[in-house]
Amino acid sequence: MNAHRIRRCRTIAIHLLFWTAVWFLYYYFFSYNSEDMEYVIWFSSLLVPLTIAVTYFAVYYLIPNYLLKQDYSRFSLFSFYVLVASSYFIVLIIYGCLIFLKKWDATNIPPMMKNFFFVLMLVYLVVVIVGFITVLNHNFKTDRMNKELQNKILTAQLQLKDQELYYLKMQIHPHFLFNTLNTIYGFAIRQSKQTPEIILRLSNLLDYILYQVNKPAVSMKEEVLHIREYVELERIRFQETLRVDIDTSEIADQLLIPPMLLMPFVENAFKHGSIRDGFLRITIVIEVTGNKLSFMIRNTADPEISRGKGIGLENIRKRLDLHYADLYRIDQEQTTSEYIIQLQIDNLMQIKNV
Repeated sequence: MNAHRIRRCRTIAIHLLFWTAVWFLYYYFFSYNSEDMEYVIWFSSLLVPLTIAVTYFAVYYLIPNYLLKQDYSRFSLFSFYVLVASSYFIVLIIYGCLIFLKKWDATNIPPMMKNFFFVLMLVYLVVVIVGFITVLNHNFKTDRMNKELQNKILTAQLQLKDQELYYLKMQIHPHFLFNTLNTIYGFAIRQSKQTPEIILRLSNLLDYILYQVNKPAVSMKEEVLHIREYVELERIRFQETLRVDIDTSEIADQLLIPPMLLMPFVENAFKHGSIRDGFLRITIVIEVTGNKLSFMIRNTADPEISRGKGIGLENIRKRLDLHYADLYRIDQEQTTSEYIIQLQIDNLMQIKNV
């Protein structure tokens, strides 16, 4: 309440100061080559209220209701009415001062006060200046509001992307843990001696998931390393029925990708792969050329079994949309004995840290 009252008092003070300056402007022009200060003071004092009335009518009615709404025809019409009315009152002021102050003696009146067009021009000079400042201020406020609105929209979009990416990552964790814990459960039931080794490898992967996946990007070398760790974990589960070939090109240390980007493809290969001729065969090829990534994974599969999208693959598409937008392509192919999926990212350096 106090802040509003202070702003209101400040606005009133600025207006009073401005109109005082306008009065001195009139006094300066009309006192030129004139020694009758009383006449000049009265003329300026009567002209200022008229200027205030025309200015406020233009600023608070004509400009916001017609000019800013681009209703130029009504703005022009009402402006003409105001011009006629203000001209009439200017004539009344000129002749009123002549009658009551000079008793029709116009010999000592400066020519500027008798010149109707000069007085009209001086009044509308003030009106135009204030109107121009009003329109300019409105444009500044509109631009500022538009920028603030755009910033709010961008902030909301980023928050939605952050939230979406967070939930996508959270869905990766239970999916991965579900597969691995099933493996540990099976070995524990059999009281296998390999159970501690599985738990150790799982702890290494959990460290990657829990602490590295929250980063916007990780080293691609690290991602490949944990893919190998995951494959070794699956070797223990499948024993002699698993055949995995991993072929990777030289990867630069500074090359970054979103964490757990490629892992869901590998998980799905084990989850949906089928043992054919006594083996589950999986081939993984990771080739990096400059900033371009080519990833291919194929696994033996039964064509009669429908391959669902799954949580992992669906998440990976959404994450790719968030990070690389139109810079990636995913191709899937189902043959009579294999399922093949290929991912190509044209520019890894364009990763968006959403």
